[in-house]
Amino acid sequence: MKALGSDLVLAGEDVLRYCRDWHGDVTTGAVAVLRPRSTEDVAAAVKACVDLGLSVVPQGGNTGLVLGATPDQPESQVVISLERMTRVRRIDPDDFSAVVEAGCILSEFKDAVAKEGMFFPLALGAQGSCRIGGNVSTNAGGINVLRYGMTRELVLGLEVVLPDGSIFNGLSTLRKDNRGIDLKQLFIGAEGTLGIITAVSVKLMPEPEQVATALLGLNSLNDAIALYRRARRDCCDLMSAFEFMPPLAFVLAREAMPDLMMPIDADYPAYVLMEMSGSGLVDIDDLMERFLETVMEEGVVADGVIATSSNQSRSLWLFREGMNEGQAKRGPHLRTDISVPLSRLADFVRDAEAAVLEVVPDCINVSYGHVGDGNVHLNVLPPSDLSPEESAERIYKAKKAINGVLDRYEGSISAEHGIGRLKRSDYEERLPDVRRKLLTSLKAAIDPAFIMNPGCQLNFGGNS
Repeated sequence: MKALGSDLVLAGEDVLRYCRDWHGDVTTGAVAVLRPRSTEDVAAAVKACVDLGLSVVPQGGNTGLVLGATPDQPESQVVISLERMTRVRRIDPDDFSAVVEAGCILSEFKDAVAKEGMFFPLALGAQGSCRIGGNVSTNAGGINVLRYGMTRELVLGLEVVLPDGSIFNGLSTLRKDNRGIDLKQLFIGAEGTLGIITAVSVKLMPEPEQVATALLGLNSLNDAIALYRRARRDCCDLMSAFEFMPPLAFVLAREAMPDLMMPIDADYPAYVLMEMSGSGLVDIDDLMERFLETVMEEGVVADGVIATSSNQSRSLWLFREGMNEGQAKRGPHLRTDISVPLSRLADFVRDAEAAVLEVVPDCINVSYGHVGDGNVHLNVLPPSDLSPEESAERIYKAKKAINGVLDRYEGSISAEHGIGRLKRSDYEERLPDVRRKLLTSLKAAIDPAFIMNPGCQLNFGGNS
């Protein structure tokens, strides 16, 4: 690595913080960590790794939940961190587009765009730490998917360093470009297995001038599904978020954030956090009030509160974000990321939770997620007094039970988190032969030496 210069290379104990997953459950190691400052540096780093026979693990903010950026072969893998490549190269309000380097933190990019009166709609709990390249490489979802789509729908073009060190420059901002196969799609959601994304051109939107947020209490998850269908019809595309939570969510959130004050009764079987946003001539507050008045009169919603300020809106969202921190405080637990057809979401949750309690009756189910896209996070919390081995056994049994129900519902084991290394075996078990053949052929064509993120997604062979 001398050819790269000491400024780009970390070794020894300095590599450890790049080799630990987001929750701190797994710590490994690496030959070195390379921290390039430019696309040319990334290309030089990849070429050096090829020459030395080392594999590459690309890393953004390292906030993923499936070990996609965590090396698993310390003796033969090098982490290439994009954390220094943070420049916003261009914001063009007239073109409703921007070009940003892969290492830019999502919240910082959103702030830069907002200063130009524009809006980038990707919104995640980890947006203060995650980076744009990782968002694209995992095709991140988040809370605004039902209105704006997954990250894939926001990407106009990419710059990518390929496994041989060459640079693919596809940073177009064209909305329509039908010149054959759309190559950028090969790298979105590929989790760094085909190349390293170094810059992204993205779509921007007008900044929402009005936002209305409501927390609603309902009598069942079925009522939440009915409410979503009604809101989708009556509020059209102005609805930007529709999250469901169990009553336990508020207990967990307050374990992490004790100062949170419950704004409505905490005893309803189901809760919905709903948000509408817009700009221009539409009166968002009036729309929210009229919609909720109607559904409460009809008995679809039992209780609710509408935020009267941006601070109150933020407080409501803290319950949704805080419940994740509360779960982490209870120790190791099963984190799932499932999607099922929207029409079957409530039935799936019922059947999957029952299946879990049948095999691990001493565990607690926590089901929540994004109603609008059929995405359920059915997490399972073992008792806190178990040994690590006992917790791991409960987690394994719960996962098998949930996946068994999921297969019957023809759902996906990964709605928005990706496959990484954590879900590889579950993914491979469910992979049809024709799809496996296509993926393997694609990998062999672009990365014949199998140096890019081996062990992630599929066991392609080579160094994995």
